[in-house]
Amino acid sequence: MVQYVIRRILFAIPTLLIISLIIFLILDLAPGDPTSNVPLTVPAEVRERMREALGVNAPWYVQWFNWNRLMLVNEPIHAFEQVFDTCIGNCEDRDRIVSWSSRAPAMDIIYQRLPQTMWVMGTSFILGTMLAIPIGIYSAYKQYSAFDNVGTLVTMIGFSVPVYFTGVLAIIVFSVWLKWFPSFYDTTHDIEWSSWSSIWIQIKQMIMPVTVLTLFNAAALSRFTRASALDNLNQEYVRTARSKGLGESKVVNRHVMRNSLIPVITLIALTIPGIFSGAILTETVFRINGMGQLLITAIGQGDVPMIQTITFLFALLTVIFNLLADLAYGFLDPRIRYD
Repeated sequence: MVQYVIRRILFAIPTLLIISLIIFLILDLAPGDPTSNVPLTVPAEVRERMREALGVNAPWYVQWFNWNRLMLVNEPIHAFEQVFDTCIGNCEDRDRIVSWSSRAPAMDIIYQRLPQTMWVMGTSFILGTMLAIPIGIYSAYKQYSAFDNVGTLVTMIGFSVPVYFTGVLAIIVFSVWLKWFPSFYDTTHDIEWSSWSSIWIQIKQMIMPVTVLTLFNAAALSRFTRASALDNLNQEYVRTARSKGLGESKVVNRHVMRNSLIPVITLIALTIPGIFSGAILTETVFRINGMGQLLITAIGQGDVPMIQTITFLFALLTVIFNLLADLAYGFLDPRIRYD
């Protein structure tokens, strides 16, 4: 397995370089200027010196090489220094990716926004997965039963209705009419874990966005799990296990569910990076100052370095979780080998 992981990592390096090149070329064609937010009173020669300092006037391949150096070398070193409170080399004057709009390092802004996204998107994904897998397995086992029919109806509604519609509907019903929950997410709230009132404020403002996203995530995953379980319930090994006298709970939980999770793991691995990219609509509806809102703001301001950084992080997460999904196959199915 170690050799397989090493091969996949070595294969991922050129993959990420190609992805970064595509991202860079697409955004290089888009209109954008680092001096667009500078006051008009600033002389033209000062603007030109600013462009030279940011390397905008350099050829595209030079800009791409410099951006990869900053993203793949300088930023990881800086993150390591922050985590372990140390200094490697010239840590004070190390070049970093700078946001055009805020004039601050792009990764520092991302680190500030990441906890808000993880609170809502991470919680909804975990809850959605925990609900979807048992519901999908049980719906397949009780095919065409009342539980299966109701589950099919609910999941079809949850998957078909867009998040921005259910989010606005939840705000109208539970915030405007009933006044149970706040209509927007207060990102300035600092949780005090020793105070129940502070924890309750965080829970109240999370309920609506987490519920909306949990319904959407669970709907898609449960339908996929149900289809995978139905396929396995008709396999020969299930009839063999039953003929040997195994109880239904062992047949379903030990054999059917384990084999049904193999394709489900792939969907989960591809969905996890979508937590951040899919946060755009939800964070806009509930005014969550997270990664999705940051990307929307960067696009509106033409902040190319910020857009490049966030998009590349999405691609990096996709590559990483695809590798983790491939490794998980071996634990679910011992027949899979990595030779």
